[in-house]
Amino acid sequence: MHRNRHAKIVATIGPASSDGATIEALYRAGADVFRLNFSHGTHADHKARYDIIRGLETKLGRPIGVLLDLQGPKLRVGTFSLGSVRLEQGAAFRLDLDAGRAGDVERVALPHSEIFAALENGTRLLLDDGRIELRVERFGSDFADTTVVVGGMLSDRKGVNVPGVVLPLSALTAKDRRDLEFGLALGVDWVALSFVQRPEDIEELRALTGGKVGIIAKLEKPAAIDRLEAVVEASDALMVARGDLGVEMPAELVPAIQKRIVRLCRKLGKPVIVATQMLESMVAAPVPTRAEASDVATAVYDGADAVMLSAESASGRFPLEAVSIMSSIIAQTEADPYYGETIKATQSPPRAEIPDAIGLAMRSVAELLQVAATVAYTTSGQSALRMARERPRAPIIGMTPRLSTARRLALVWGVHAVLTHDVDAVAEMTDFACRTARESGYAQPGQTIVIAAGTPFGEPGSTNLLRIAQLE
Repeated sequence: MHRNRHAKIVATIGPASSDGATIEALYRAGADVFRLNFSHGTHADHKARYDIIRGLETKLGRPIGVLLDLQGPKLRVGTFSLGSVRLEQGAAFRLDLDAGRAGDVERVALPHSEIFAALENGTRLLLDDGRIELRVERFGSDFADTTVVVGGMLSDRKGVNVPGVVLPLSALTAKDRRDLEFGLALGVDWVALSFVQRPEDIEELRALTGGKVGIIAKLEKPAAIDRLEAVVEASDALMVARGDLGVEMPAELVPAIQKRIVRLCRKLGKPVIVATQMLESMVAAPVPTRAEASDVATAVYDGADAVMLSAESASGRFPLEAVSIMSSIIAQTEADPYYGETIKATQSPPRAEIPDAIGLAMRSVAELLQVAATVAYTTSGQSALRMARERPRAPIIGMTPRLSTARRLALVWGVHAVLTHDVDAVAEMTDFACRTARESGYAQPGQTIVIAAGTPFGEPGSTNLLRIAQLE
């Protein structure tokens, strides 16, 4: 059972998609990785969904990736005595630390002392996803007096963004640490860190995971964009989280930033997910808008490893249709002759390193011989990642003796992960690669495959071997 496309689909599981039949239908329709969003739901909810996914994995005999998305330090105002107030343009409005007192039209609690410590006169504060804008006029360690620049209705616990300011707080809250411990005990494959501001945020998380999972940096803060290459280097994968990014930066800048992130990730060989509102109208409608279809296609043309569904599959009315249509958009886009030209034109030169040299040679051999498939025999997944970096036309079979690696590779562009046994010799690896390519339906007798691996076998990060084989 394999996909006839390269780009992958990450589908969020939620109230609309929590039962076993629906999760199986989503996988069969095209979902490659399932996202558990810890901003919502209880640990019991997520464990039940996780157990269903693992049961499905056993039933189908295919590795399935599970992504735990941490909530992060989402900044929110407190509550109002009437549930909401209308802020008028030009009015004075105070934010303070007094969480025990309900808000009104003149003030509300903002129980985050870190914000007040980072303010300056004139700082912009955006509330409710940017619908309301305040300007700081005067502030102290426990308050900020502001003027309403853009007014509107403000209700309980709406979010607060502080664009252009690096906040002195960890990307991991106490809740995130509890959720992380729970997720590691479950056995998730990827952990997404929200509101990353600097590479040190990634290192803080890595110290807690002990290398058990891949770490995805969610790029949704301008501070992270300012240090983009360092953040990408520190991470195992990246997510272009366009929701908060589009709040903290002018909307017209987001498309160029998206392309810049995808291009850099491809250059460095890091998987990249494009996320947020990709098929947003399908929360309530059975078909997407033309603009949404173009949005998904653009990410595919750019060479993104994966595109993601959020509310569309978690709480929308048409989760199965959303996955099916997204899969169809990807397949149609990749079938376009212009797609191959675009991918080739945007390919970054390899670095002067042995693994990159092997990847480049693999792509050259694959194109020259028109091979049926490429095969990466990998323990850590690095050989498969090097192959995927080159975006070959032929499918990539990621053979690995580690189930955890196979599950992580479910996120990577073009990789069909296969769990195998440990091998001791090149001849044994070649024979098994040929058999796997045939049994997976990628190659027929008489066709050629090209294999990349690292020797000695079982040593992570040692990609140094290229072999060409013909199926008997």
